[in-house]
Amino acid sequence: MAYEKAKIYFDGGHYIAIPKENFCRKAKGVKKGNTQIEQNSPKQVFEQAFEESRELHKKERKEYIQEVMKGCFANSQETTNFVNKELERKRINSNKRKTRLYRKVYLQEWNYFVTITFNDKLLNENTFRIKLRNTLKHLVGRKKWKYIGVFERSPNQRLHFHGIFYIPQMVGDLIETKDYSTKTKRMQVTNQNTHFLKQFGRNDFQALGRREEVIFSVRYLMKYIEKSNEKLIYGGKLPTYFVADIDDEDIVCPIGNGDKKALLFDDFTLWDDWCLVGKVNSENISKMPKAN
Repeated sequence: MAYEKAKIYFDGGHYIAIPKENFCRKAKGVKKGNTQIEQNSPKQVFEQAFEESRELHKKERKEYIQEVMKGCFANSQETTNFVNKELERKRINSNKRKTRLYRKVYLQEWNYFVTITFNDKLLNENTFRIKLRNTLKHLVGRKKWKYIGVFERSPNQRLHFHGIFYIPQMVGDLIETKDYSTKTKRMQVTNQNTHFLKQFGRNDFQALGRREEVIFSVRYLMKYIEKSNEKLIYGGKLPTYFVADIDDEDIVCPIGNGDKKALLFDDFTLWDDWCLVGKVNSENISKMPKAN
């Protein structure tokens, strides 16, 4: 059976199509409720305990949260049930964010892994965050940059920024510098951008080539957001899917829960309103409509 205007994503190994009739849709007329958590409610106590226990291992974290929350319920079983339910909710939401992130990553081109710190003589933590985000916003608008990044603290608690970037047009110049790394205890070579060096301080623009290097970099970012309260920052147009018509001869088989998705052949053909675009590749994907 052919699909019209299916949403398609790459899972790292294969292309997967979601037929239009299986798109997730919000119920009409349903408005998002107030997301503010009531002060001193079980939910608020859980969220606070969850943040306080980020550095603990999984089992210790659960025990800590249950201990903090035992005064919120009549007995230990009610406490355990509530904590288990909330931890499962956190796990599901985390997996959804990761899935969405990787689908965005696989659909884009990336050419740099960037680290930016700040010079105390130029900025403080607050002005560093504000100025960097504003600078990246302008580069997205004027130079068509794309990025996914996160602010992170090093072991000595110094704030810096990591991100994967697509930079079609560089600003400033890249200069190779050598210095001593206190982390690795050896000399290191970095490619510093003169524009960011002047505006912020020390930086490193590391070229990305193979897909494996990109995925390693994304996992590096995920490691930090899972152990901190920081959130990923997105810049530029980063769709999750591209949209195409799919002929039935390009469908390998149905997959997923309830067979609601379809596995496609690696060399399937792209059609836009049933007008031939060509075999699937990065150039032809760039011509297709996009969706989130």
